Amino acid sequence: MHFNYCPHCGKKAEMRQIGDEGMIPYCTECRIPLWDLFTTSIIAAVVNEYDEVALLRQNYVSTTNHVCVAGVMKIGESAEETVVREIAEELGLHVKSLKYIKSYPYEKKEMLMLGFQAVVDKQEFVLSGEVDAAEWVKFENALPLLRDGSIAWQLVRTVIKEKNKNCDWSTR
Repeated sequence: MHFNYCPHCGKKAEMRQIGDEGMIPYCTECRIPLWDLFTTSIIAAVVNEYDEVALLRQNYVSTTNHVCVAGVMKIGESAEETVVREIAEELGLHVKSLKYIKSYPYEKKEMLMLGFQAVVDKQEFVLSGEVDAAEWVKFENALPLLRDGSIAWQLVRTVIKEKNKNCDWSTR
């Protein structure tokens, strides 16, 4: 989100040099810089003890590719709490352990996605209304089901590479 007006007092922002940051919208009334905002969200590769990853179909996201569990962090919620909540909501699964992988800027939607690997016990899914379908997919079959180069593809590829350090996935 880019500010033209101060969200606190409503005054039109002025562009002002702010340190090394360059020209930034600034409220002269409140005397504060109005930094661009982005939404912080999580994305999780949900894996089980059989080297499978849970891939979802969410037609509002894509009608051609699978996706990973993802969701927006709520105020007062940690990234880890968001992962646990989203996996419980979307798949009905209990997270046994979490590992942070990396962050992924998603400029198109003004988001920062925090990527995790979540380990769960394999069981049947209990899907939320926002998930059209989900399936357990063997690691070696997962990448072709995701949009090539997408954040979900990058995350799952990293999880697979870490699990199979001797396997060369760079030709994918």
